[in-house]
Amino acid sequence: MPVSARFRALPALVGLPVLLFALITWQVVADGPLVGVDERLSGALVHPDRISELLSDLGNVQVAVPVLVVALVYAAWHGRASGVDRWWVPPLAGVVAMALVPALVAPLKEWTDRPGTPAVPPAVGYYPSGHTATAVVAYGTAALLLFPLLRSPAVRRTLVVLCAVLVLGTSYGLVRRGYHWPLDVVASWCLGVVLLAGVRLVARRTPDGSRTPDGSRTPDGSRTPPGVSRSTRRSSSGTPSSSSGPS
Repeated sequence: MPVSARFRALPALVGLPVLLFALITWQVVADGPLVGVDERLSGALVHPDRISELLSDLGNVQVAVPVLVVALVYAAWHGRASGVDRWWVPPLAGVVAMALVPALVAPLKEWTDRPGTPAVPPAVGYYPSGHTATAVVAYGTAALLLFPLLRSPAVRRTLVVLCAVLVLGTSYGLVRRGYHWPLDVVASWCLGVVLLAGVRLVARRTPDGSRTPDGSRTPDGSRTPPGVSRSTRRSSSGTPSSSSGPS
């Protein structure tokens, strides 16, 4: 997709999450009707146990960030080894997105000053959920960076499903354990989607991203060794080539 088209598609991609995030934040600050529904839903869902505790830990920085770092390093190594122009840009976008999580969540927690559920000690600053935002951005960015590097459709589907399971598992654990209200989690989904949209805009690349030594792209994305012409490569792959020029 051309860069201009990506920029035109961006508002549609992030518009709904931004509006939903604004609505939830307004309700939390104004103690609106959604807050009452949220509290009743939390009361029905909270049931602290060992499984919910373990699932909520998937959103810990100590768990999610190392997964992201592995994906960043691999994407950077693969891009550099493949000769992709500006191979460092997608990993850098992932780093920036992850750094924006605490930069955005911390002020929001202080501003909204929302108290926690009855399952946690009395305190404030629970909105939005930092653990959820960390999970969405860390696992989501890892999936975005690794997806185009995988050739097998089955492996790609597995990657997407695994990312979704990790994020939903974290979210369920936080609500089930009582660490967060449901709206805290949903708001962080919205925030995470916006950050991931930025990563996707920067990191999305065409499959034929590598270049030949003379700066031209190869048709299958692989490099043409120095001194080997494209016609030689086509001939060696079984595709007829003509030695004569156009008539």
